[in-house]
Amino acid sequence: MQPVPDRPQSPIDDPFALLGLDRSFRIDQPALQRAWLQRTAALHPDRHPDPVQAASLLSRVNRAKSVLEDPEQRANALLVLLGGPAREQDKSLPDGFLTGMMEARQEAEEALHSADAPALERWKQWARDERENYHRQTAALFDRAVSDGAAPDTLRQLRATLNAWRYIERMIEQLSET
Repeated sequence: MQPVPDRPQSPIDDPFALLGLDRSFRIDQPALQRAWLQRTAALHPDRHPDPVQAASLLSRVNRAKSVLEDPEQRANALLVLLGGPAREQDKSLPDGFLTGMMEARQEAEEALHSADAPALERWKQWARDERENYHRQTAALFDRAVSDGAAPDTLRQLRATLNAWRYIERMIEQLSET
């Protein structure tokens, strides 16, 4: 396992490197937990010679764990680390996605406003299924990015897929507030 780098936090900290894990969308959660525990134990004030530095590093390690635990955040971080565009740089979406999403949101909002509980539950399930679909697509695209050397076309397709996934996550969040 690699040591935690002693450098100031950069805008693009590599959460994989901070925890000594391979860059991969497919993360073994128990391995992530073990890596995090090892890092945090090494940064405990009783074990680290510089408590101020330890606190700063611990903050970065905790943030890295948080990013890697969440599939969407992990995918966004990995895409940038592979040289792909950040979400702020590329707002593209898959062809036809926005039209379909607008129609789905309108119907879901109608179910919400009419207090149609069965219809609302169907929309919640639809959104969860879409989330799983985007998760699978993202995993397959990262596999392809590894095999094609992170070709620009694959990275652009990943960004569009992640942007669509974000729309689905927002819909889930809004429907869950009911």
